[in-house]
Amino acid sequence: MTDDESVGYRKPPRHTQFQKGQSGNPNGRPKGSKNLATLISSVLKERVTITENGKRRTITKLEAMTKQLANKGASGDPKATQLLLGMVQLFEDRTEAPAQTEISSEADQQIMQLFFAKARRMGGSDEGNEP
Repeated sequence: MTDDESVGYRKPPRHTQFQKGQSGNPNGRPKGSKNLATLISSVLKERVTITENGKRRTITKLEAMTKQLANKGASGDPKATQLLLGMVQLFEDRTEAPAQTEISSEADQQIMQLFFAKARRMGGSDEGNEP
């Protein structure tokens, strides 16, 4: 056998290799198929009819689930309370994130200034290196 015909690790036989221009998955993913996130999102956006205070309303399934979770938590269900408080904490953290970024950027700026000042003292005075 020559080097071109050798078979072994990462060298399959020539007759089993893909031909030039031939795809390994000719049919591919079917058009219109959806992933799990898309399916869950579309199901949660479906509308359902509820009766609230004697009146009928239509709301999304996600809104209905949130109302049920809040009602169970208010009635004393510990699992529902824990889950709801965890979700509240998650969304409160999201709203506070930009303020925290500002604080860290100020701190980063101070650290950078100290670094450049120390570098100037050690290596001479290069005024052009500062941001």
